[in-house]
Amino acid sequence: MRHDSIQVLTTLRRLISEGRYAPGARMVEIPVAGQLGVSRTPVRLAFRTLEQEGLLERSGARGYVVRSFSEQDVRCGLEVRGVLEGLAARRSAEQGLRAEVRETLRDCVREGAELLGPGVLDAASIAGWSEVNGRFHRCIIEASGSRAIADAIARNNHLPFASSDSIIIDTTRLRQEYEKLRVAQLQHALVLDALEAGEAARAEMLMREHAYVGVRYGHLLGRLPAAGAGNP
Repeated sequence: MRHDSIQVLTTLRRLISEGRYAPGARMVEIPVAGQLGVSRTPVRLAFRTLEQEGLLERSGARGYVVRSFSEQDVRCGLEVRGVLEGLAARRSAEQGLRAEVRETLRDCVREGAELLGPGVLDAASIAGWSEVNGRFHRCIIEASGSRAIADAIARNNHLPFASSDSIIIDTTRLRQEYEKLRVAQLQHALVLDALEAGEAARAEMLMREHAYVGVRYGHLLGRLPAAGAGNP
């Protein structure tokens, strides 16, 4: 997906999560594109993805409306993903990483670190990290060798904000959002370390915690001092 499409997608996720587009609100390409100052194409692509993620549902032949969901729905979906991905990580550690899996995960961790290396976020780094994140999660699920886990995660991904791809980036708080991705990147590195060491219980625990980085860490990151401020 192109950078502009990913930016539109993450913006719409945020606006829906904040209630700017309320449950039942009709979503039409042209008005939404005008509000965001973009063309219709990235909006159309975003609508399709948001439908798959359970945030929009079809209304008529071509339209969409925002689905109704609660904070509890989101947290339950994340809890289920954490359990399933933790199970996948545990199985992968117990079985031992195949060489190609190890290399893929190492590449993901290295590429993620390079993308965050400059210390700031822009459209390119956000899109790049999103792709790397998706590849990292898919690799662990596939490495488990369990069709049951993969199918259960695929079904859970249709719940609001439950998918590992459902990253919300608030472009008005890029410093805090950078820190969120930096924490997630560190967790990727820790998961890989546990997998390579064959530490199944640790890998499972880390993946379960990792599922919550988008919703439980925000209030902590929001307390960051302004740039240039002294330590508290």
